Amino acid sequence: MKKILIVLMLIAPMSMLAQKFGYMNSAELVQLMPEFKQAQKKIQDLEATYTKDFESMRTELEKKGTEFEKLQKDSVPENILKRRYDELMQLQERLMQYREEVSANLARAEQEEMVAIQTKLRDALDVVGREGGYVCIFDLSGGMPYVSKTLCEDVTKQVRTKLGIPANAK
Repeated sequence: MKKILIVLMLIAPMSMLAQKFGYMNSAELVQLMPEFKQAQKKIQDLEATYTKDFESMRTELEKKGTEFEKLQKDSVPENILKRRYDELMQLQERLMQYREEVSANLARAEQEEMVAIQTKLRDALDVVGREGGYVCIFDLSGGMPYVSKTLCEDVTKQVRTKLGIPANAK
């Protein structure tokens, strides 16, 4: 019985050495994916549209503010001044609400775009892990404090190939 236990103790460390570990940098890969570049373009276009609308609203607010200042200098009845002031405040409030909605919409659109990109990356990583027989693949962009590059294998190239990113893409 002791001999079997000793043999198992000798074999166990050897089987641990046979396990494969890998590492990659997902942040670097995401930056190279065509889907990421398309998503960035889509978000930038959306942001440009929102900015154009916001500037139009801001210009209208400035115009009405200037008109209101002119009314104050003239002898305009108090009820008209109050109504114009209220209109000005409502327009300013709508402008602030629009800014908040735009910010939320842009964040939501960016998140939706990233879900598809992360899913594609995860799927490619799963295929590389299975095909390469890796026990674990570490993501260096995830804040890993240390990964021994002599004991682990860099699988970035394989994941890059699975994602269809050319070797010379930068």
